[in-house]
Amino acid sequence: MASFKTIDACKEVEFKDRGSRFIGYAYFVTSRQEVEDRIEALRQGHPKARHVCYAYVMATEEDYRANDDGEPSGSAGLPIYNQIRSAGVLYTLVAVVRYFGGTKLGVPGLINAYKTAAKETLQASGVKQEVEMAFIEMKFEYVQMEVVMSFVKSKNHEVTNQVFMENCTLTIKSPHEEIDSYKNYLESHGVSYTIADH
Repeated sequence: MASFKTIDACKEVEFKDRGSRFIGYAYFVTSRQEVEDRIEALRQGHPKARHVCYAYVMATEEDYRANDDGEPSGSAGLPIYNQIRSAGVLYTLVAVVRYFGGTKLGVPGLINAYKTAAKETLQASGVKQEVEMAFIEMKFEYVQMEVVMSFVKSKNHEVTNQVFMENCTLTIKSPHEEIDSYKNYLESHGVSYTIADH
């Protein structure tokens, strides 16, 4: 079964160093748009914060981005990303909001502060195992309804969208390991389909 580890809950953790406050947040995310929305919400929620630094990982450790948001290059986003990698989680965004306390920490101090905030946030969030899912969209004529629906009901998977008219559309959410059985059945009954990852 195709599965992956991700965070179990969205947590907020605060770390302080020489007057500066570092507030860490962890989120489960499945798209870059979600990342942008989360970061924008943090900026709105912390209008007086000096920096909102973050890193995220999507489907693989190589599918990532790290952002220093004005801190010295490599002192914030990368330490956060390395903690996500160490935790072994995917589809995860960790953001650290910094309120400057008046004392400069220097690059080594910043690296340590962002690393610690990210690590403690991930530890607080916990880890869970998730099954990789896919969306299968089927298009068929109304006369094929019974053929399609009997198979879908036998699988007992979540229906996320359905339109039943002369031309029908049905979208279901299925574990990745079930995709081949859908392909074989639909192709043998002349039903067109498209598959997209969640």
